[in-house]
Amino acid sequence: MHREATIEPRQEILRAAARLFQQQGYDATSMNDVAAALKLSKGGLYHHFQSKDEILFHIMSHAMDITEERVINVVRRTEGAEERLRTLIRLHIEVVLSEEDREITVMLHENHPLPPALRRKINGRKKDYVHFVENLVADVQRQRNSTSQVTPRAAAFALLGMINWIYQWYKPDGSLTGDALVRQYTDIFFRGAVG
Repeated sequence: MHREATIEPRQEILRAAARLFQQQGYDATSMNDVAAALKLSKGGLYHHFQSKDEILFHIMSHAMDITEERVINVVRRTEGAEERLRTLIRLHIEVVLSEEDREITVMLHENHPLPPALRRKINGRKKDYVHFVENLVADVQRQRNSTSQVTPRAAAFALLGMINWIYQWYKPDGSLTGDALVRQYTDIFFRGAVG
């Protein structure tokens, strides 16, 4: 069976649109561009999505689904507070570096003008993830009887910002491998960069 036959048309559209939005910018990409990239008629595209906003919303939702499936759900099944946090760092970095989902996950961190109702939905899911990380940090601090002045919230934002920014500079053929990145980010987070 050919791979093409197994790909859901909507998923294919989201992937192509995410790639175009990332390369050309959201504002500069038209529905025509998306249709042309997929060799679809404009009508064929509108059969699946009514607008560019709707496509962007679904890209971001899909990115949150990926995060939930590959990070949150696995972390929830992991034993021990510290191990859960270490697992989250590793899995979140893996998602950000994932070749097949890079465009999708990058769109989550772009600041695009979604209509307010859609933006609230995405922001709600992002906040839930921040709270999830915040609670993990708080658990580790409690377990270690930490006297750190760093609040779980500040630590959660710092960690997520650090990981989500990787796509801006990471080169797959560069000197820093994904595994090294996981080790070093975990070390920075657990021990401090200059401690």
